[in-house]
Amino acid sequence: MPTAAKPFKVDDTPLARELSEITRRRQALAAEALPLPEQTRVFTVANQKGGVGKTTTTVNLAAALARNGARVLVIDLDPQGNASTALGIEHRSDTISVYDVIINDEPMSGVVQKSPEFNALYCVPATIHLAGAEIELVSMVAREQRLRTSLERFLAESEEPFHYVFIDCPPSLGLLTINAFVAAQEVLIPIQCEYYALEGLSQLLNNIQLIERHLNPVLNVSTILLTMYDGRTNLANQVAQDVRDHFPDQVLSTLIPRSVRISEAPSYGQSVISYDTNSPGSLSYLEAAAEIARRGAPQ
Repeated sequence: MPTAAKPFKVDDTPLARELSEITRRRQALAAEALPLPEQTRVFTVANQKGGVGKTTTTVNLAAALARNGARVLVIDLDPQGNASTALGIEHRSDTISVYDVIINDEPMSGVVQKSPEFNALYCVPATIHLAGAEIELVSMVAREQRLRTSLERFLAESEEPFHYVFIDCPPSLGLLTINAFVAAQEVLIPIQCEYYALEGLSQLLNNIQLIERHLNPVLNVSTILLTMYDGRTNLANQVAQDVRDHFPDQVLSTLIPRSVRISEAPSYGQSVISYDTNSPGSLSYLEAAAEIARRGAPQ
C-alpha cells in the first residue's frame, strides 16, 4: 500500500527559512544596547587594493554605529569623494573640504557637515582638489602629522564627545594614507572573499609596522572584515578560512555578503542602513558594528 505524501509546509521553503532568519537577526540586534567607548576610537579603513569595499565599509559601519546612539565622524580622504556622496554630503569643487584642513590649516570645525542620514553622523568631505594634495604635501613641514594635529584639536574642542572616527583612505600607500595611519589608533582592513584576496596584504602590514615604529607607536591592526562573501562558492569559503587562519584575533565573525542593495544605496546618497534597513547586507553591517562595539579598543 503506497505511503501518503507528507503535507507540504510553507515554512519548509528556502524563502521562508531566509525570512525567518532575517527576522531572528533583526530581533537580536534590536534587543541589544551597544556599549559606547569611554574614549574616541579612531579607525583608518585601508587596503591598497581597489574594489574591496573600503568606502562601503566605512560608510555603513559609521551609519550603523550612529543608528545605535554613537556620535560618529567620517573623514573622507579619497579624492573621489565616494564616502561624501554616500552620506549625502555636499562636496562640489568649491566646497571647503579636508584638502583645506591638510594643506591650508583650516580648522576641522569649519569643514565638518552633518549627514542627513542620522543626527549623530558627521562627515569631513573630500573634493577633487585632494588629488593634488600628495604633491603639495611633499615639501610641507610635519607633512605626516597634519591630519592628526587637526583632528586632535577638533576632538578636544568639540562640545559633545565623538565615540568613533572612521578615515576612508584612497587605494594607495601615499602621503594621504600615511596621514590617516598617523591620525588613528586602529586599522580596519576590509578583505574581499575572492581570488588574490591576500595579495599585497603583506606589503600593507609592513607599511603599517613602519608607521608604528617611526611615527605612531599606538597604531594597531585591530579589525579585519571579510566582504563580498558568497557562501555558495567553495572559493569564498576557502578564502574566509585562510584569512581566519592567518589573523584569528582580528577577523570579525560577521561576513558581509555580496548584495545588490549595498551597491545601490550610494546612488541614492544613502548608506544601506538607511536605504534598506532589513536587507541581509544592512543586517550584516549592523552586526559587524555591534561586534566592533562589544570588542572595544585593544588594550
